[in-house]
Amino acid sequence: MARAFTPKVITANDLIEGDVIYLTADDTWTREMCMAELLTDEAHADLRLLDAIQQPGIAVGPYLADAKAGENGPEPTHFREEFRRTGPSNYFHGKQADLAAAS
Repeated sequence: MARAFTPKVITANDLIEGDVIYLTADDTWTREMCMAELLTDEAHADLRLLDAIQQPGIAVGPYLADAKAGENGPEPTHFREEFRRTGPSNYFHGKQADLAAAS
């Protein structure tokens, strides 16, 4: 028996900078998961993934990642996506350095 579809977001890596990016409902890419389009229908998710795959000049390796509705938008449900969302955990650089500087 097939597993029930669970909500997803489309994620990839930015071609130029390598950052994790997410597809929004208005067909733009964002670095903030909370702004991503939360896909709750499997057929629609598959179509949106095809749209993302057709943007090789922007996104590398798009795929559907499990997510859930959160208070401020989609949130990861798996530790792998949490790691990707927050950046490397070995030392502060990139997103982590930006967040530390803003505090």
